[in-house]
Formats: sequence, structure tokens, C-alpha cells
Amino acid sequence: MRDTYLPYGQQWLDDQDIQAVVNVLKSSHLTTGPTISKFEDAVAEYVGAKYAVAFSNGTAALHGACFAAGIVEGNEVITSPITFAASANCVRYVGGTVVFADIKEDTYNIDPLEIEKNITPNTKAIIPVHFTGQPVQLDEIHAIAKKYKLIVIEDAAHALGAKYKGQKIGALSDMTMFSFHPVKHVTTGEGGVITTNNYFYYKKLLQFRSHGITRDTEKIIKNDGPWYYDMQFLGYNYRMTDIQAALGISQMEKLDRFVARRCEIAQMYDKAFKDSELLITPQPLKGCFSSWHLYVIQLNLEKLNATRREIFDSLVAQNIGVNVHYIPVHTLSYYKELGYKEGSMPKAEALYKAMITLPLFPKMTDSDVYDVVVAVLSELEKVSK
Repeated sequence: MRDTYLPYGQQWLDDQDIQAVVNVLKSSHLTTGPTISKFEDAVAEYVGAKYAVAFSNGTAALHGACFAAGIVEGNEVITSPITFAASANCVRYVGGTVVFADIKEDTYNIDPLEIEKNITPNTKAIIPVHFTGQPVQLDEIHAIAKKYKLIVIEDAAHALGAKYKGQKIGALSDMTMFSFHPVKHVTTGEGGVITTNNYFYYKKLLQFRSHGITRDTEKIIKNDGPWYYDMQFLGYNYRMTDIQAALGISQMEKLDRFVARRCEIAQMYDKAFKDSELLITPQPLKGCFSSWHLYVIQLNLEKLNATRREIFDSLVAQNIGVNVHYIPVHTLSYYKELGYKEGSMPKAEALYKAMITLPLFPKMTDSDVYDVVVAVLSELEKVSK
């Protein structure tokens, strides 16, 4: 057993990151300063988008995207049940109705066929989720969106650095959200970004994150002087600080190295588990490049004399910080109270019952990976039929 606990995910900060933050702390702007736009430019340039708007966190960014898209009460938005609650909650924040579409059994991502089945005259948008960093089937989703005149907002919280058919995720749909939580590819502590090529969305997002206020003289009816501003709609205080942005700029310089290491670890897991009949490994979409935020295995429970909980607890007792991503959103109490039914998403629910997330983050050593592999295989062998 390991002597120390290995978490499922963890940030990697160095002296350069710390110094970047210190430099801002010593500057005249801790927030609403020039570092914000520099961070936004770094993200936009990396993914190939025209614009990026930084928010205080990824959930706030999704909220902003739903607002910019014009989603209101009476509109329906389709998303995946295998995601963090924020992918659906953002629709509720603007009064919309969430419609869940079941997943594909191989990639664990939303199934385009299920999306089309759930489209009604009230459907306004699709929020596909690049679960674990594996790109969704964007060609099929974009074709559906074009056919029904829908907006596509990609939830790419897991997918910074991922590529769809050679193109980086982030400039392919109407809007794309990235998260910078400490377990993600790079971190700003808390933070999120919306990238877009649409100037209207860009301007709407900027205003939304700052109370709905503008100082743009072309947009305000009267102007009492250089101090004057106008609040034109009910926005929110969702601004990122310059402190966070400085950390983000420094971290972005390491992104490709971090993603490369994540891929190495995923390949080590693939190789170690490929011959085991006691678990199922992730199957990425062909022709695409995953940025491997998570490595999720499925237990072959029919061949095991133990429950997922028993295996989970045993691994944690061995200091292997496994986790489960995610509880299907439609089965959470809030959504059940809204009328969503357990049993309505059979593939997502079956996956949830068998899934375990293994540790995966760039600072892991080969020895750490070896410890995870040995613990998982020995535990499954011990409880195999």
C-alpha cells in the first residue's frame, strides 16, 4: 500500500506561477485591470477563436453563454446527463427547460441520435459536453443545429487542448466554455472562459459579467460626463480578478506539456488494463485527440464478487484517491422534483453504476501510475468470480 494519499486530480504550480501572482499583488490593479485581457487573448489565440471572455468560474461562464444566446423561459436546451450539474443548471438560471439526451456506450458522450429525438419546436440550443476531454461528434451535432436553427454551446470544461479532427476545441461552435478549477488542465484557482467568433455574443458576455453595465457612449442614451455609466439589463458580478488572470497566463505557457503528460498516463493505463476482462477502458472518438482530464473505467460487475462501493472503499484504503464522475444529473433531488425520472436515461445510469475515476494529473510520476495499476488489478483479481 502507498504511504501517501494520491488524489484523483491536482494542480501543478511552480515558482514562475507564484511570481506572476506576486507581480500583480504589487501592481496598481488587483481586478478589472490589464491582466484580464492578456489572459483572454492567450486563451483565444491558443484555441483559434476571435474572442474570449473571462469569468469568475466555469458555471458563471455557462450562465453568461445561455444569456448571450437569448435562452429564456419556454426555451428548451438539450444536454448530457453524464456531466457536472452546472451544464444543466446554467439553463435553469435563465429560466429555460433542460432536456437530457442519453449517451453513447463507447465514448460516454451525448448521442447525436438521442439529441435529434428530443428536439421540439421549443428547442433553442444544445450544450454538448466533452466528457473526460473526449470530443463529442461535432459534425453530427452541427448538422442537427443547422437543420433546426439551434445554437451550440460546447461545455469544454474537460477539453482544453483537445482536438476535433485536427482542430482545437474552442472555435468550432457558437460558444465554448473552459474551466480553470485546480483539477483542470491549467488553473486560475477558480475561473472560466467563453470563447466565440461571434462579436454580438462577445459584447453581450462582457456586459453580462459586470452587472449589465456599459460605459460605451454609443450604447447609452444620455451621458453626464466621463464618470457616467448605464445598467441596461440585469447582469451579474462574475468578473475574474487580475490575480487569477496572472496565474492563468503563466499556466497557459505549460498547457501543452501538461496535456502531453496526461496522454502519457492514459496510454500507460490503456496498456496495463487492455487484457483484463474485469474492467472496460475508455474508447475515444476516432480521428480526435483527447486532452484526458479524467480516466474513467467501467467495472465488469458480472465477473466480480463485489460491489462498486466495496471496490471503491478498498482502493481508497490503499491511498488511491479514486472518485466517481458523475452522478447522472437527472437523478439529483432538484431535478427529480422538477419531474425528471430515474430510469429515463438507461445508458447513462448503467455507466454510473459501474464507473470509477482513476487518478490522472501531470505531476503524477510513473511510480504513482504503477501504484494505481497494481492496486486496481490486484483488487479486481481478488474479488473476481
